[in-house]
Amino acid sequence: MQRTTGLIHIYHGDGKGKTTSAMGLALRSLGHNHKVVIAQFLKDGTSGECRMLAKYDNLTLLAANPYSKFTFQMTDEEREQTKQSLNRMFNAAIEFCKKNSVNLLVLDEICAAITTGMFDEDILINFLQNKPINLEVVITGRNPSEKLISLADYVTEMRKQKHPFDQGIAAREGIEQ
Repeated sequence: MQRTTGLIHIYHGDGKGKTTSAMGLALRSLGHNHKVVIAQFLKDGTSGECRMLAKYDNLTLLAANPYSKFTFQMTDEEREQTKQSLNRMFNAAIEFCKKNSVNLLVLDEICAAITTGMFDEDILINFLQNKPINLEVVITGRNPSEKLISLADYVTEMRKQKHPFDQGIAAREGIEQ
């Protein structure tokens, strides 16, 4: 029998829209009075969409980027502390989901955490294989592994054709952040 609830989504690629799509789904879910958890890997949880979504009682927002740096800018000690922070956040998100019958879990930029060596993919895979049956999970980021793709029910790739950053235009408040 095929599952009809608790499916797994992956939004990936080099284009804009991965987090935006995940946040849109979170908003849709909140609109149906569902419980939602958003765990942002390597982000600080202060973007415009996070500030707005945090106003909902049914939303729990977690973020872990203790140094507010890209991983390639971190010292070895900062990288290790960030790894520990990401693991604590992931574990807290999972426990909260289990104890509170959460409907939707967004693991934003977890693929980046994995590809930069900041989070162990096997931990994520084990969770996905044993997650609560009704929990919908969204994974975002670049370069998901074939293992993750094979576990997913939805796989959507955002492909960049053109982006202002290529012309030297930095991320703008309210549009990219």
